[in-house]
Amino acid sequence: MKFFVDTADTDAIRDLEATGLLDGVTTNPSLIHKSGRKFTEVIAEICKIVDGPVSAEVVALDHATMMKEAEILRKIADNVCIKVPLTVDGLKTCKALTGEGTQVNVTLCFSANQALLAAKAGASFISPFVGRHDDNGFDGMKLIEDIRLIYDNYAFATEILVASVRNPIHVLESAKIGADVMTAPPAVILSLFNHVLTDKGIEGFLADWAKTGQTVG
Repeated sequence: MKFFVDTADTDAIRDLEATGLLDGVTTNPSLIHKSGRKFTEVIAEICKIVDGPVSAEVVALDHATMMKEAEILRKIADNVCIKVPLTVDGLKTCKALTGEGTQVNVTLCFSANQALLAAKAGASFISPFVGRHDDNGFDGMKLIEDIRLIYDNYAFATEILVASVRNPIHVLESAKIGADVMTAPPAVILSLFNHVLTDKGIEGFLADWAKTGQTVG
């Protein structure tokens, strides 16, 4: 499963890139607003940090303006992936862009039927929001299971990008189901390292090493 980080914090992206874990980045208007920086400048910097897809979201709601915004965004770098909402105009834009060889991430997916539509429109990625689904009394991971089944039934090339990931369990369940990608905030990715037995093991090794009175080298 590929790991994308969901942030516009370039320092955090650099730190994760250094671990070798990072396969791409997702952003959205809220994350750009939080950064306090100019949208295109942030995307350009991120594209220089990572080689994988960097999702940059259009903000228009009509197809014609979406295409104009996408034209600006995809000129920033070759690894820009245009992010569009799962609407009629969003899928028109998806079909047009993928037909021109541009990667497209269709976002704000909350049903398997929506995911089916996105795949038929040629989406590179579909982003089902599991955390927001859970927040509203639905089973986010069941949604991922349903999409995986449908995509496998028809051999769709669209990758399932699990979004709105809130905790390590979401990551684990996504991997068990066979999602292609998950995107999560830096804190969630870093939490995957945590285990009390790892911490205790390090403490024990260091305590024993101190008793030897030695230094490395």
